[in-house]
Amino acid sequence: MGETMPLSDITVIDLTIARAGPTAVRQLADWGADVVRVESPEGGFQAGGRTSPDYLNLHRNKRSIVIDLKNPDGQAVLHRMVKSADVVVENMRTPVKHKLGFDYETLANINPRIILGSISGFGQDGPYSRRGGVDQIAQGMGGMMAITGLPGQGPVRAGVAISDVTSGLQLAVGILTALHERHSTGKGRWVHTSLLESMIGMLDFQAARWTVANDDPPQAGNDHPTLGPMGMYKTMDGYLNLAASGGRLWEALCSELDSEEWLEDERFSSVSARKENKTELNMLIEEHLSQDTTEHWVLRLNEAGVPCGPVNTVAETFSDPQVQHLGLAAPISHPTAGEIKILRNATNLEGVSNDIRSASPLKGQHSEELLTQFGFSDEEIDSLAHSGVVPRVSH
Repeated sequence: MGETMPLSDITVIDLTIARAGPTAVRQLADWGADVVRVESPEGGFQAGGRTSPDYLNLHRNKRSIVIDLKNPDGQAVLHRMVKSADVVVENMRTPVKHKLGFDYETLANINPRIILGSISGFGQDGPYSRRGGVDQIAQGMGGMMAITGLPGQGPVRAGVAISDVTSGLQLAVGILTALHERHSTGKGRWVHTSLLESMIGMLDFQAARWTVANDDPPQAGNDHPTLGPMGMYKTMDGYLNLAASGGRLWEALCSELDSEEWLEDERFSSVSARKENKTELNMLIEEHLSQDTTEHWVLRLNEAGVPCGPVNTVAETFSDPQVQHLGLAAPISHPTAGEIKILRNATNLEGVSNDIRSASPLKGQHSEELLTQFGFSDEEIDSLAHSGVVPRVSH
């Protein structure tokens, strides 16, 4: 018998495409939900194909069934599956889900306990609701690019698909909240977010600077927008991030850099003064740090209690002893990609395995076993295969 996972009693129908929706479903799959990934017979766009690093990372711990949802008989198959499911997740445009029959009203009439999770580009209604949204557009519209990068260099996108990933995480939290609520109400709920909402939510204190104080944040480069010294500095052989904005940390930094006189310097006497004079202060700090290596300063400053760390490439990150200790690159065997490693879930539940239970599925790999699970007879399965509604896929 395998380990019982926290969400093993939850069945999720995954109708998502691209990245944001699959990210939400992946959170549920990683903690044991029985995820049924519904795929189109025609296939969908996936850069690099099903064995690309991106696909393998997004779709682990899921099973795959192929259903032609453009066919009314395919929609009937989906609706029959919904009767015994707990969650449906989609990230298609509003007209598409109504046309294909998985809008909330339709699904709730079939199963009042169903929870529909939806991600859109800009919201389920409003002037932009019918527009298609992608991560970089949301980064630009949501304010992220305007505050990212060096002052004066122009807007810069974040180095990851931040609105995609964030909206997936936000939706997963919403789905779990609705599942908890259902214990007391017995009813499902429509849970939705968008790339734009999630991106603005990620602005956090930068957004609050505007909403509370009408302060429109500018680019701050590698410096903290409001505190200092906190940023990235050159060393003899690379770069160092450090945070010593005040109190004991500021005193410890001055001591370790043999610059106690800074404590009495009016230019650096307070957080606001250090912010006002950060250019001059950063130059002085970098002058000292450039006298030795990043490794030297990481060890010395951390020993003194000053938070700091190197600026790693992705390869260097996975070579870091702490990252290796945490086991973030988890091994798994894939039927065509072979022995690979992919990212495990970053959340830890003590006493629950964080291993990847299964690799991303081949297309339609589980069609027949899933139809059987949802109560279809052998005759019905043969008929659906013959008509092409749920085709048998050879691998």
